[in-house]
Amino acid sequence: MRQHLADARPYAPTFGTRLAGWLDIDRAIAAIDGCPWTATSGLARHRAAVRRANARHAAAVGRIRPVRPLYTPDERRRRDESPWTLVQGVLAPVQFLVFVVSLALVLRTLATGEGYALATGSVVAKTLVLYAIMVTGAIWEKKVFGRYLFAPAFFWEDVVSMLVLALHTAYLGAVAFGWLDATGQLLLALAAYVAYVVNAGQFVLKLRAARRQERDEVEGGLPAGAEPAE
Repeated sequence: MRQHLADARPYAPTFGTRLAGWLDIDRAIAAIDGCPWTATSGLARHRAAVRRANARHAAAVGRIRPVRPLYTPDERRRRDESPWTLVQGVLAPVQFLVFVVSLALVLRTLATGEGYALATGSVVAKTLVLYAIMVTGAIWEKKVFGRYLFAPAFFWEDVVSMLVLALHTAYLGAVAFGWLDATGQLLLALAAYVAYVVNAGQFVLKLRAARRQERDEVEGGLPAGAEPAE
């Protein structure tokens, strides 16, 4: 009978149970969050800041465009199979060697006034090698990218190449028609050489980018030139 009466008593939570309820952090935060004074508790400002941050992140992600690789697999295959790739690989160091010799001769003539004919001949030789590498480079670009000049992968390199070509051609015109005196002609040659160095640096950086792309593909578990599975 006593046991029956004990079971009928209303439930009275113990102190430990009440303490656990008081320490229910999630319920406490929910209670504060639902109150009409949310702004004074700082939660409204926090929520607004989070929404703004998420919006900025979404906008930034939306502006990100996938980076086009320097060579697609087909373009790399055509590059590797084209004989003009070897021609470019031979002419590039030959042109640089001619440039170094010619630069020394031009600077010597400007400094001493001697050896003008030799300096002029060296600049003419450098210009002829430049013409050769420009013509064969345009053919190479056509074979690999489908256009003779200004393929997207080498657009800015081609732009600067046009400047280099224009300056070298202007030098030939100055020598042929006597547009400038000896010093002016050699200074024009130096301007052409500065543009050439900038252009050569562009191509060196692009070559390094191509090698880095191939290395990343190999390290990523793909054969160089293979396309990742969708």
